[in-house]
Amino acid sequence: MTPGYFLYHSIGQYPEKATEMSAALAEYAEVWAADDDSQWPRVLERRAEFIALWEALINAPKGSLTTADNVTSALYSLIGSLPEDRLRGKRVLVTADCFPSLHFLLAGLAERFGFTLDTVPLRQGETWVRDEDILDSWGPDVGLALLTFVTSTASWRCDLAGLTAHGQAMGSLVVHDLTQGIGIIPYSLTDFTPDAAVSTSLKWLCGASGAGVLQVRPDLIPELRPELRGWFSQPDPFAWDLDGFTYAPDVRRFDHGTPSVIAALASVPALRWHATQDKAAMLAHNRALQTQIVVGADALGLPLAGPEQEARRGGSVMLRLPEGTDTSAMINEFRGRGVHTDCRGLTLRLSPGIITAEEHVEYLLSSLEEILIIH
Repeated sequence: MTPGYFLYHSIGQYPEKATEMSAALAEYAEVWAADDDSQWPRVLERRAEFIALWEALINAPKGSLTTADNVTSALYSLIGSLPEDRLRGKRVLVTADCFPSLHFLLAGLAERFGFTLDTVPLRQGETWVRDEDILDSWGPDVGLALLTFVTSTASWRCDLAGLTAHGQAMGSLVVHDLTQGIGIIPYSLTDFTPDAAVSTSLKWLCGASGAGVLQVRPDLIPELRPELRGWFSQPDPFAWDLDGFTYAPDVRRFDHGTPSVIAALASVPALRWHATQDKAAMLAHNRALQTQIVVGADALGLPLAGPEQEARRGGSVMLRLPEGTDTSAMINEFRGRGVHTDCRGLTLRLSPGIITAEEHVEYLLSSLEEILIIH
C-alpha cells in the first residue's frame, strides 16, 4: 500500500508534484544559466503568473497582491507601511491560538510602534478561542486585529464574516491569515472585505516554502508607505534618481529589493494544478475522510481536540491523546509503518488530502490502536 499522508497542514502533495516541480526548477536553471539577456523577462513572467493564479484563487483585484518570503514578513511589511497614528496608543488584537510566529513578531514590534498587544486567551481546557471572547475584547481602541481563518492546533474556523464586520464597525484594520484554510475551505474577497490578507502557498495549495503573499485592499494602498522599500517599490524600478524615489501606485510598493523568485516559480505548477480541480469534490473527499477518522477515533475512546461541528472545522481533524503519551515515539512508529502525521503537544494532527484514501485512514486507525497499546 502507498504511504498514508496526513500532513496537508504542513506540506501538501498532489499527483505528479515531483515531476512538475522538477520541470519548473529545471526550466529556471536553463533560463538563468543561458548566455543571453533573457533571464529577468522570462523569470518575472513566471512570477507574474504566480501572482495571477493567487489573484484568481481569492478573487483579488489586479494590482492588490504581491509576493512575500512568508506570512511573517508579509505582516511586518504591512505594519511598517501604516501611518503612525494607525497603531500608536492603540491595541493590536490577536488570539492565543494564532500562529506563534505572528505573535512573536507583534510582541517585538509593540514598543517601537507604540501599541499594546492584546492576546485574547483560551478558556480553561479549550483548544480554540471563542468568537464571543474576541468580540468582547474588541472595542474602538483596537487599531488592528489579526484573524486566523483556520487555526493550526484545533482546525477551528472562526466566524470570519461576522468578526470582520465588527472590526469595520470599530474602525479597526482587519487582517486575515489564510494559511491553514486556503486551498481546501472556500474563501473569496467577494465574500469578505479585510483590509489585508496574508498567506503561504504551502499546505493545501501544495506549493513551495518561501512562496508567501500579501494582499491589500486597493483603496487603502495609497495611504501606505512601506518602510521596507527598494528599487522594485517604484513605478519604474530603473528610476535611479537617488532623490526622486516615489512609490508605485499599487501593491508593487511592497516589493522593495530584487524579488526572490525561485519559490514562486516552484509553486506555479501546484497553483496551476489546484486551479483546474473541482473544489467542491476536493472538499467532499476531505470531509468523507474526516468523518471516517472521527468515527474511528470515537471507537478508540479518543476525544476531538477541535470542533465537533464539521462546518466549524478546517481541513484537519485534531485528536487528544492520553496523558503521558510519548508522542515522539508514536510519530516514529507511524513513520515506520508508512503513515505520516505529527503532534503538537498531545494533539495528533490529521489532515487528509487529495492523495489520501479510505484505506489509508483504515490503516491509520488500526495502527493508532496498536501504538496506543505499545506506548
